[in-house]
Amino acid sequence: MSLQLEEPDTKEILAASDAATRALSSTPVETDFVESVYENIAWVYDVVFGPTLHAGRLESIGRLGIRSGDRVLEVGVGTGINAALYPRDCNVTGIDLSGSMLEKANRRIATRRLTNVRLLQMDAESLTFPDDSFDIVYAPYTISVVSDPVRVVHEMRRVCRPGGRFVFLNHFRSPNKLISRAERLISPLTVHAGFKADLDLPAFLAQAGLDPVSIEKVNIPRIWSLVTCAKEE
Repeated sequence: MSLQLEEPDTKEILAASDAATRALSSTPVETDFVESVYENIAWVYDVVFGPTLHAGRLESIGRLGIRSGDRVLEVGVGTGINAALYPRDCNVTGIDLSGSMLEKANRRIATRRLTNVRLLQMDAESLTFPDDSFDIVYAPYTISVVSDPVRVVHEMRRVCRPGGRFVFLNHFRSPNKLISRAERLISPLTVHAGFKADLDLPAFLAQAGLDPVSIEKVNIPRIWSLVTCAKEE
């Protein structure tokens, strides 16, 4: 027998009463720790997280609405798995904290001869781009990795142009109490594999001051959320 769980709609997520004050995760991490984890797992990342998350990558990039000439920033480009999925007539900048991950990404881009993609080593919590630099800012499987998700979203919104979109693809803690409890229990372990299992979506939205255009389920199984926000013009 399969268990089907009903997900709350966007209004229910935003209405959570204590979301503005509760912890985003039971497992805080520092930036140095995150960097060391990804330096260590870079060599196996494609094997572990490549096929398992690829359906969500394909679906999400298709929903970004990228137009010819758009300037796209990918926050947390990792080994560059997404690079070949972008339309060739847009300009993509990918940033990552891990030098080892970027080495693999550079090799992938060279092999695929992707001339519309550039890579930079950079901390997502302190982007060095000027304000309003990009049409679309996209963070796939990144928000549950960083030490300060709220600071990252503020940076993403800052470098997004007025009228542009900033988008997150991520797993968030389940609204189901039983599953949520399990996610909190395993989160101190999953951070060593590169992600927090219990990131709180209502708390994240409230504390980052976000009013999403949409929250859609993607991937197989559909336990990942694509959160699309628009920067006011």
